[in-house]
Amino acid sequence: MRNNRIPNGLGVVVALTLLNAACTVPRMVSKTENRSVPASYNGSPDSTNSGKMRWQAFFTDPNLTALIDTALANNQELNMTLQEIQISNNEILARKGEYLPFVTVGGGSGVEKVSRYTSQGAADAVTDIKPGKETPDVLPNSYIGAFASWEVDIWHKLRNARKSAVASYLASIEGRNFQVTNLVAEVANSYYELLALDNQLEIIQRNIEILNNALSIIRQEKEAAKVTELAVRRFEAEVYKTQNLQYDIQQRIVETENRINFLVGRFPQHVQRNSRIFGDLAPAKISAGTPAQLLENRPDIRRAERRLEAAKIDVGVARANFYPSLHLSASLGVMAFNPIYLVNTPASLIGSLIGDLVGPVVNRNAITATYKSANARQIQAVYDYERTVLNAYIEVVNQWSSINNLEKSYSTKNNQVQALTQSTGISLRLFTSARADYMEVLLTQRDVLEARMDLIETRMRQMNAMVNIYRALGGGWNR
Repeated sequence: MRNNRIPNGLGVVVALTLLNAACTVPRMVSKTENRSVPASYNGSPDSTNSGKMRWQAFFTDPNLTALIDTALANNQELNMTLQEIQISNNEILARKGEYLPFVTVGGGSGVEKVSRYTSQGAADAVTDIKPGKETPDVLPNSYIGAFASWEVDIWHKLRNARKSAVASYLASIEGRNFQVTNLVAEVANSYYELLALDNQLEIIQRNIEILNNALSIIRQEKEAAKVTELAVRRFEAEVYKTQNLQYDIQQRIVETENRINFLVGRFPQHVQRNSRIFGDLAPAKISAGTPAQLLENRPDIRRAERRLEAAKIDVGVARANFYPSLHLSASLGVMAFNPIYLVNTPASLIGSLIGDLVGPVVNRNAITATYKSANARQIQAVYDYERTVLNAYIEVVNQWSSINNLEKSYSTKNNQVQALTQSTGISLRLFTSARADYMEVLLTQRDVLEARMDLIETRMRQMNAMVNIYRALGGGWNR
């Protein structure tokens, strides 16, 4: 009889050839991230970091803390991020299931007509089901069994895919923490802006009252023929101008309130606050610590680090696609052309065990492209990590400088306001004694209004700088 089998030696050579071809992997282009940061911020040796404070301790205004607490519970965008975290967690479960065996149980029945001119049909033609009973042309079939398949994770491709999913999941948690930090800062900044607008509105309303009193004096002076109608009209115009400022501030108050309402996840309503404390507010003393602490405190840096970790693992997963994969499949059950014979074992038993070793040899463009893309994403993740660290350091330096400069600016503007406030009464007395004209009174009133508005604006910027450096140091997410 003719032997059609491949000689064992030739089979081994073919297998080794296929294995060698499958294991040829393109050269990887990798990049290592730079984790070094300056030793300090502008030479400051302080190691205490205000960013480690819980936001409940950092913000002492009860109205503000209530708003932040509500925002953390109701903010829609934050809650959407929580669902993204759940999706990432589900991805871990899916990846874990890929390297475990798949087992299914099932059964079925049907009929089959096999051609007599096939090997199976010819065999059935000469085989009797029972002595004297031929195999029919149309043969029913029923089966019940268990079926299993398993990809043996030789190169840890599937396990590495799960590790990558875990890193992505941890990155999504850090993303949520970073979002919490930004949300806390945004609510606080909007709250301080609202207090500032309330105080500016109060100043404008008081200034309108002062201008109306001055206008009455100007009208009396006109009746006494000491000034002309021009002076009266100029003062009236100044009153209208200041009233117009009032309406602009009122609109900004509405918009700022509704920005806070949006952040806390509710429809427009009055925002509870005590605006009278704004004049007594002073920025909290901030300790920046060391730049190295940013790597631990900033959630966006830790998120970039987790993404970099996942990108590095993905390169290994993509590399494993070039290697042969081993698939095992097995089945065990019973099958018979008549259901009553299913229990007749071992005659009705069926079973199989198959192992396949498969590797890419020709036309590997798809897996090569996937591998190169994974390399590119890994390099991209390195740059993203370095950019995130650099941005964090610059944010701290900028806000630290802003705090120092705004403190000096507030002191100077406060002196300016005091000087202009004194000059207001002086100019009015000089005018009534005919030693100054109406324009000096008008310009003095205008200057003192602008100076007071600027003073409140500077205080608001101070409070915002305090909030922003707290955020830049990584504060706000740790509850």
